[in-house]
Parts: sequence; C-alpha cells; structure tokens
Amino acid sequence: MNTTYPYFSLASIVLTLAIVLPLQAQGKAAPPAPVRTAVVQQKEIATQKPFVGTVRPTQQAILGSAVDGRVIEFNYEEGDRVENGAAIAQLLTQTINLQWEAAKAELNVRKAELEELENGTRPEEIEQMKARMLAAEARKRYLELRRKRAEDLYNNQKVTSAEVRDEAVSAADAAIQAYLEAKAAYDLGVAGPRAEQIAQAKARVAMQQAVTNELEDRIKKYTIRTRFDGYIVKKATEVGAWASAGGPIAEVAHLDSVDLVANVPEQDIPYVQVGREVTVVVFAYKDKPFKGTVFSINPSADVRSRTFPVKIRVKNEMVDGKPMLKSGMMGNVLLQAGERKTATLVPKDAIVLGGAAPMLYVVVKSADGMTVKPVAVKVGEADESLIEVIGEVQPGDQVVTRGNERLRPGQAITIIPPTESQSVGS
Repeated sequence: MNTTYPYFSLASIVLTLAIVLPLQAQGKAAPPAPVRTAVVQQKEIATQKPFVGTVRPTQQAILGSAVDGRVIEFNYEEGDRVENGAAIAQLLTQTINLQWEAAKAELNVRKAELEELENGTRPEEIEQMKARMLAAEARKRYLELRRKRAEDLYNNQKVTSAEVRDEAVSAADAAIQAYLEAKAAYDLGVAGPRAEQIAQAKARVAMQQAVTNELEDRIKKYTIRTRFDGYIVKKATEVGAWASAGGPIAEVAHLDSVDLVANVPEQDIPYVQVGREVTVVVFAYKDKPFKGTVFSINPSADVRSRTFPVKIRVKNEMVDGKPMLKSGMMGNVLLQAGERKTATLVPKDAIVLGGAAPMLYVVVKSADGMTVKPVAVKVGEADESLIEVIGEVQPGDQVVTRGNERLRPGQAITIIPPTESQSVGS
C-alpha cells in the first residue's frame, strides 16, 4: 500500500494539475496517468504466525579459577571483546614458580645421569682400567714367583722361617685378588652399563618429568583464559581479591551469532522445520529485519505452558565494533503455523486502503489504450513483499503498484518501464 509518492515530485504534481484542470473545464479528457505495475502471481505459501522471542548468546560461560590465589591482573572490562585463548585474569604465582624452577633443575640432573649411562664408558676410562689390570697382573706374577721361592726354601732347604713363607703366600694371594678385581672392572667398562641401570635412570627421568609437568600445569591454571571468542558480560572479581578454587572470575558470551529463542505452542510445532530461513524483527530495530535460520527445536515442552523452545540462529552485525543484537533483547519471528496452500499474490503496494474494503486497480487493455478498473479484495497471508488476495483477480493480470492512490475508475494510464529512473516526473 502506498503512503507516499516516491516517483513524482511536488513540481510534477502541480504541473499535472495545471494541465488537467483547464482540460476538464473545457470538457477534454485528462492525459494518461503514469503508473507502475506488477503481474499477479500464483504460488504455494504457508500460514505464518509471529512469535515473541528473546535474544540469547550462542555460547555463554562462567570462567572460574581452578586454584586458590590472589588476583594480580584483570585485563578486560565489561563489554570488551576477547579472542579465544585470551588471558582474562592472572593470579599470583611466585611460590609455585620457585617450585617449578627447582623441579626443572632436578630434571636436568636426571637427564644427565641417563645420558651418561646411555653413552657408556669413555675410551679413556677403558684404557685406564686396562692399565690397572695389567699392572695388577704383573704384580700377581711377581708375588706368585716370590711365594714359590719362599716355599722351596722352607720346605726343601730349611733355610727360611715359616713366618717369611707365610708372608710370601699372603702377598701372592692378595695380588691374585687385586688382579681379579682390576680385570672385572675392565670387563665391566668394556661391556658398558647394564640395561637395568639404564631402565632405572629412564624411570627416574620420567618421574621427575611428571613432577615438572604437574607444576607447569598448575601454573597455567593461575591464568584464567576464555575458550571462545566473545564479550565480557560480567566481572566477578577485582585486582587484589582472593580467588577460591571453583569460584567465578568472569562471564563471557559469544555474540558473533545469536539465537532468538521463541516458545511455540504444541499445535504449531509440527509445521516448524529445522533449517528453514525466517525473518526476525528485533523491537530495538523495527525497521531493520534480520535473516535467520531455524536452528533447533527443544523436544521437551514447558509442562505449564505446553510450549516448545525454538532457536532461530541469526548472524549478528557489528556497529563501531559492537554487536547490534545484544543478549536479552526481544523480537518477533514469523514461523510457519499451518499447511501450505496455493494462493494468488500481489505486491503489498498494490493494495489501496481507506474505503469500505481493500481494493486494487487492474489494468484493462483495449484498442484505445489502457485503463484501470477497481477490484475489491480480501487480503490473506503475507509472503515477504507479497500478500494473498481473494477476489476477481487472476494470475497474469497486471495491477497498479505506484500511483494507484490518485487513480479513478476507468482512468487512462501509461506504464512507466522498470528501467526508467525512479525520479520520473521530478
């Protein structure tokens, strides 16, 4: 329905009247009125109903502290945007940092011990052990010969004492043991560390690594981070406050896309389909409709109202870096609430109101040109810019959509082509 005259300026209207009134006074016909027209359509539409809903974030989380500690930093204010992984707040970590440094130092010691075992005995150490073994072997041979001489002098020639013989025997036995010890040390050096020793060293490294990791993980918990993009909608603490494990720090809401949650009665739920595109009008922006998609239907109804929560997902728009649609806003959404039917549709601008009933002008073509006739109609369901009409209107008819409020029955018209300037007559 037209309420303004967008295609004709005041000057053109005055000029038309200046031409038409003298012609009428002389009994002459007025020139054809310039109008725009559209073709009547016929297509399937569905009954739609408006449902009131509330804007909700698609994600919302209360960030809490996993450990006890003093808040020393709070990096954002309410309304600030935060990115995924951003550090919202920091707790004091001086004591645990010292423990972590000590644990890392101990880990380095354990790793060095393991590396020493895995590398085996150095060649220089093996040469040193070999030299000791050869020296022990030489001393053993010398003392064995000395013992043999002492025994011969004592047993056969009777020229030495038992004490001298016993001393020689004892020295030879000690030399043998010293040689065996040196040889065993050399053999161990050549063989290298046992597998069991390396396994024990690896276990000690793993144990210390676990201690270090545990402290490092605890340090991370002293930094409170968000796990998705969003906006700080609530601060629950301040710098200097004590944060308890499990206590709230801040609340973050994701508003890049939002959900309009509407409660739909059970009799209308069978006609709501997930994935269908719908139009959302938020009360704060009545002149700016948003496109949305039915995202989900909660299968559990409110037992008191017998309504089912339906989420309509809407992509938010940013103005000066802030989201237009904010949590808690209210709006309407048109949802299908009946079976689909075939209807006759015209543009809403074709309907003329103000009389006893809605009407529209249908173009009548003849050999003398084009005129219009008024047709009374009943209006039905709306389908975006089109509306259902019931009356003597057929698909394919032309109806006037611009200039119709100035027309009279039977008046001659001329149709302005769609390609002409929108300011015709100005």
